[in-house]
Formats: sequence, C-alpha cells, structure tokens
Amino acid sequence: MPFWKKSTTGDESLPAHDRGAGSFDDYLYDLIPKNRDITMRLADCDPRQDEIAALAADDPEALFTATPARTLDQERVDAPIEVRVFAGRRVTGVVGVVPRGLESVYDEAVRRLDGRGDKPRIPVAVVRTKRGWRVDLLMGRTK
Repeated sequence: MPFWKKSTTGDESLPAHDRGAGSFDDYLYDLIPKNRDITMRLADCDPRQDEIAALAADDPEALFTATPARTLDQERVDAPIEVRVFAGRRVTGVVGVVPRGLESVYDEAVRRLDGRGDKPRIPVAVVRTKRGWRVDLLMGRTK
C-alpha cells in the first residue's frame, strides 16, 4: 500500500480486531459498489457475540439489515449507526456498528434502495473468525 494513502482505521477506542473493515476504494464516485463482491465488516461485534451466534443458525438468505439511514439530528452529532438485522420475522438487537468514516456509504446504499422502490435493506452474512462471530454487510448486492 502506498505511504500516502490513508486507510480506514475506524474507532480507535475499540480493539484492532473489532474496528470493522471497509474502504472507499471499493466504491465509485457516487458511492456505488464497484462490483457485487464488495463487503463491509461491522465494528464493535465482540460484546454482541450471543446475538450474532443466534443469527448463524438462521437461513443466510433471509438476513437483511433493519436499520434506516441516519436522520439529520443523528448526522449533526455524528452518531454511530447501530445495525440491527431482520431474521425471518423477528428483528434482532444491535449486532454491530458501521465502521467510523464509512457511514456515508451505508446511508447512500439505504437511500439508493429506497429511492428506486426496493426495501431499504442490505443483505447480511454472518462470518466465523478466529476472534469470534462477525457480521458482514454485502454492499455489492445493493448495486
């Protein structure tokens, strides 16, 4: 990686393995994913391991975000975007937060889906890592 590029590090108060992952390099000028394989890993998943583990047993094709775009009040105070998941007919508690700095990518994807008449829900994948369960947003499928 070139020395002049600044990578997205996320919230410094979280452990390095739980800051989430994603990059603006994966998106075009208008924040549309470059391809269908683009993902964004949520941050702050460590304290929510039980909730995420319960999702792992559900049908992976039926998991979608249940969190709308930020309101103007939330945007004004730069509140983190807490993500909940639709799992069948129920909505989970918070399973993670959008990594710091990538909130605009999430907001734009939700608004783009809503604007074209689709349900404003981003597909979700539950992933098992050596540090525990993580939640990936399948951003490329919102293209």
